[in-house]
Amino acid sequence: MSTEQLLEDRPLVPLRAMANKVPEVTVYFWIIKVLTTGMGETASDFLARLLGPVPAVALGGLALVASLAVQFAVRRYVAWVYWTAIVMVSVFGTMAADVLHVGLGVAYTVSTPLFLTALAAVFALWYAVERTLSIHGVRTRRRESFYWAAVLATFALGTAAGDLTATAGFGYLGSVVLFAAAICVPALWHRFAGLNAVTAFWAAYVITRPLGASLADWMALGRSRGGLALGLGPVTLAWTAAIVGFVGYLAVSRRDTPDGRAA
Repeated sequence: MSTEQLLEDRPLVPLRAMANKVPEVTVYFWIIKVLTTGMGETASDFLARLLGPVPAVALGGLALVASLAVQFAVRRYVAWVYWTAIVMVSVFGTMAADVLHVGLGVAYTVSTPLFLTALAAVFALWYAVERTLSIHGVRTRRRESFYWAAVLATFALGTAAGDLTATAGFGYLGSVVLFAAAICVPALWHRFAGLNAVTAFWAAYVITRPLGASLADWMALGRSRGGLALGLGPVTLAWTAAIVGFVGYLAVSRRDTPDGRAA
């Protein structure tokens, strides 16, 4: 769905003079979003193996706090600031899901509905307070806080859901096919059956996480696990390079800002 469609649900309420802190929803948005999910998956696993689980989680948590502090400090959308925060959320969200499963022994059949409940609670509170879940109203600190809480919950949920399908018989490549088909559902439902644009956006947003993570895992993990055995490090570096390239293009072209789209 496009930015114009999402704007249909933008609330008509006065906001403080701060520019929207979220990029326009373009094809670049979805490409980078999928890339960040895959990069976060393999980077999390790579760091856990390199540093150990506890130091990796601590480092990921510090990086997340630092990136969000910068994101909250700026008063408008800045491509590299926003996407750096998304990458850190992806890495830490993966770690949060993995800690529950590996560290605490919580099954994916338990953690997936647990994270789904957490995301539903964030959305319910956000809507109760602001009367909207539109990303085009993220112009106050409170709405920005709700937005990032929702983003973190979607990443944790997507990680658990992707691992659930991968270990339930689909495998990583099968999970890629499954979630690639699933992500088409909200778009088609919105296009042909009138699904609310904001609902369609968030549904697709959640699915990008297991889609990207399953694809990256399939590329990185060994053949004994159904992967291509390219390695966690190389896949992380390759996906990071792609993210840097796309974000750099957007930072220069401003194609994901209202002015850039109008140009």
